[in-house]
Amino acid sequence: MDTKTETAVYERTLSIAAKPETVWEFFVDSEKLMRWKGIKADLDAQPGGAYYCEVIPGHTARGAFVELDRPHRLVFTWGWDGQEGVPPGSSTIEVELTPAGEGTSLRFVHKDLPNAEAVASHGHGWDHYLPRLELAASGGDPGEDPWVTQAPPM
Repeated sequence: MDTKTETAVYERTLSIAAKPETVWEFFVDSEKLMRWKGIKADLDAQPGGAYYCEVIPGHTARGAFVELDRPHRLVFTWGWDGQEGVPPGSSTIEVELTPAGEGTSLRFVHKDLPNAEAVASHGHGWDHYLPRLELAASGGDPGEDPWVTQAPPM
């Protein structure tokens, strides 16, 4: 296999105590997205629709929705305003939601990242935000995001 491809992917699977239909909304509804990630969001959840999320002050992710198979699969592009390494729309996020008993198995893949450093940086971010999603989608309150007031290096 191409080594670059192997190092350019972040993948994680988690179990969420909510139905896929519930978890889905936390990716396509701006208000619900901001419960676990972001201080401002504007989502046009249809193929070709815009994905905009100011994750923390000064760090805005932009892309476009590519594929929506409610509530099973969601694909959108991702990248950062003002960042040459991963510019808007240059990487791809795939979310697969599978019923698992009373809950959901969520498979999250962030691919097309340019190098291992970008994978590590984004992995650090997703390792912070995905547990917040898990809590929010399960009906809990992840609380205020400490990264909003103490922005980590990107």
